[in-house]
Amino acid sequence: MARIGIMGGTFDPIHYGHLRVGEQALREFELDEVWFMPSGNPPHKKDRHVTDVSDRCAMVRLAITGFPRFRFSDFEAKRSGETYTAQTLRLLRERYPEHTFYFIIGADSFYELQTWYHPEEILGMTTILVAGRAYRKPHISMEEQLQFLCDRFGADIRFLHFDEIDISSEHLRQMERDGRDVINYVPECVAHYITEHRLYTEERHDTED
Repeated sequence: MARIGIMGGTFDPIHYGHLRVGEQALREFELDEVWFMPSGNPPHKKDRHVTDVSDRCAMVRLAITGFPRFRFSDFEAKRSGETYTAQTLRLLRERYPEHTFYFIIGADSFYELQTWYHPEEILGMTTILVAGRAYRKPHISMEEQLQFLCDRFGADIRFLHFDEIDISSEHLRQMERDGRDVINYVPECVAHYITEHRLYTEERHDTED
């Protein structure tokens, strides 16, 4: 039996913030492994182009090389159709009944959990680990959101003691489109992959959108 942290997301691209959150989750909650699980066809990203899943998976594989307790998982990427967290967690529990899963999210997702597909299943099947304790949404604190989710869904939610990094995948994509170097924000191997495959240039997005 193992304690497994699940880091889901588009990872478009993966960056140092993702890796640091994974490391903190390992340490703070004594996890055995963290599985980095790129989404295949995320329903909440319909309003923008998402880089092909093969490229996103390749970047994740490169980024976690050298981290012995990080694992790449194509559990969502290889599924057809839209991939929902509730379905993923249900399938994981069926396939790996011996493991205990912890779902790792950022503070922005923490405020949206109740709007996800079947939030009662998500919050009933796993412990949620939230990174970004200092984050605050207008008119509601993290403590108020925590109380709401616990009262409504009986959720088990823990906060990671993690200093937020002012970095986002969206910002990195824009930097690439502007011709700015992202080497300080992503592992060197990922930066080279982005450049080699011209992932976030205007030309590539214009032809694929």
